[in-house]
Amino acid sequence: MWSLFVFFALLGLPLGTHAYDGSRYDNVNSVHRYWGQNSYGATHTDVVNYQQRIGYYCGDDAVDVFPVAFVDVFFSTGDLPSLNLATCNPTDNATFSGTLLPDCSALASDIETCQAAGKLVTISLGGANGGVGFSSDAQGTAFAQTIWDLFLGGSSSTRPFGSAVLDGVDLDIEGGGGTGYAAFVTEIRSLASGASKQYYITAAPQCVFPDASLGSVINAVDFDAIYVQFYNNPCGLPFFETTTWNFGVWDNWARTTSPNPNVKVFLGAPAASLAAGTGYQDLATLSSYAVQMRQSFPSFGGVMLWYGQAYVNDRYDLGIKNALVAAGGTGFTFPACSAPAYVAGTAYSGGSKVSYDGCAMFHAKYYADDVPSNDPNGDWSASTSATKTTTSTSQTTTTVTSTTTSASSSPTSGSCTGIAAWSSSVAYAGGSQVTYNGDLWTSLYWSQASTPGGSAGVWVDDGSCAVSRRDVRSTPNSRFFRL
Repeated sequence: MWSLFVFFALLGLPLGTHAYDGSRYDNVNSVHRYWGQNSYGATHTDVVNYQQRIGYYCGDDAVDVFPVAFVDVFFSTGDLPSLNLATCNPTDNATFSGTLLPDCSALASDIETCQAAGKLVTISLGGANGGVGFSSDAQGTAFAQTIWDLFLGGSSSTRPFGSAVLDGVDLDIEGGGGTGYAAFVTEIRSLASGASKQYYITAAPQCVFPDASLGSVINAVDFDAIYVQFYNNPCGLPFFETTTWNFGVWDNWARTTSPNPNVKVFLGAPAASLAAGTGYQDLATLSSYAVQMRQSFPSFGGVMLWYGQAYVNDRYDLGIKNALVAAGGTGFTFPACSAPAYVAGTAYSGGSKVSYDGCAMFHAKYYADDVPSNDPNGDWSASTSATKTTTSTSQTTTTVTSTTTSASSSPTSGSCTGIAAWSSSVAYAGGSQVTYNGDLWTSLYWSQASTPGGSAGVWVDDGSCAVSRRDVRSTPNSRFFRL
C-alpha cells in the first residue's frame, strides 16, 4: 500500500488531455489528503481498497496533482529530514547511512510515469503530527537548499526518490509559529528561477483566519494555490448563511493581500464520512456548495478532497469534477446585485442579505448592526465578491499572533448579565460564553482548560462587561457553529 498524499487536480479537460492548469476554476485536488498516508486503511480493514501505487491513479485523466506526504521531521539524525509514508518510512525501510531518511527509490518510476502523463508530483512538509519548524530565517533558508537537493532540482547522494525530480513543495504546517517559512519559500523561488521547468508552491491552512501557523507566511511571499481545510473547524462545512463559513474572507485575502494576485483558493473537504471528524457532505451537497463558490468568488480554484477515500467512495472525485466542469472551467462574471442595499443603523437578523461596497453581497451570521466587511470576527460574511473589494483591519496587517483570531481586530462590546465565569474544570462547546477578567468571551470550538486570551486561540473577546449591548449572542443562532 503506497503512501503519498495526493492533491489530485481534476481539470475537466477532454479525455486524453493531461495537464494541470492553475488558471482554471474546475480543478479538483483530491488528495489522499496527501498521497502517502493511506487514510482509507486507517479506518477500514478491506485491504483490496487500500491506497494503491501512485502510478495506479495516473492513468485517470481526472488526477493532476499528487503531493507526497509527509516530510514530518525537518532535522533528524545526521541533520537531515525524515520522510514518513505509509509504505516507505524509517521503521519499515532501509535508510541512508547515518540518517533516518528512508530510501524510497522504488517510487521513482511511478513518479516519472505520472509526470510523463502531465501530472504534478510535489513534496508536502508537515502534517498534523509533524516535528517541524525553524528557529530563524537563516535556518529556513538553509533548509530550502536541503529540500531542493533531496527532492527538487538539486543533487545529493541521499535523494529518497532517486532520479525523480518533484515539481514543487506544499506546506501543511499545523503547529508552531511561522518563523522561517517565508525565508524558506523565498529561497526555493530563488533556486527555481533559472530552472528548465516550473516549480509550484502551495499551502494547506485551516479555514480559521488568519491561520495560526501560516497566516503571516502567506501574506509575505508568493504561493500558487492555497488548499483551505474547510473541515474539522468551526468555519468549515456544512455551509449555512448563519454560521461562520468564511470563503469570502479567503477570497478577499487573495485579491487584496496575497503577494501573488493570481493565487487560487481551493475548497478543502473530506471525501468520505470517515475521512475527517467533521465536514463530510454527500456528493450532491458538496457539488452545490462548490458551484456556488465558483460562481461567487473569482479566486476560487476548485475543490481539494481527502483523496484516498474519494476513489472508493463511488468516485466521489469524479462527481465533484463533473459538477465544476458543468459550471464552466474558464471565465468569471461578477454576480448581479440581487440583495437590497445595506442601510446604516438597521438591525439585521441572522441570515439577512445585503449588498454593499461595489455590490458585494453579505449575509448576517447572527444579529448584525455594524457595517458589512470582511472582518473574520465581524457580524457579516461575504456571500459573493464584487469588482470593488472590501478590506478590514485584519486584512491590512502583515504580522499576526499565533492564535486563531485576528491579530488586529478589537473586541466588540458585550453584556455579561447571567453569564458564568470561566472555569478550567468545565468543558465548553463551540459557541459557549463566559466572563473572564471583566470581559465577555465566546468559544470558537470545544475546549477545556484553555484560558480566554491564551495562545490556543479558542476564545474570542466580545468586549467589556461594563458596556451594555442588545445582543449578548447567547441564543441558539449565536455567532459560532456549534460542534
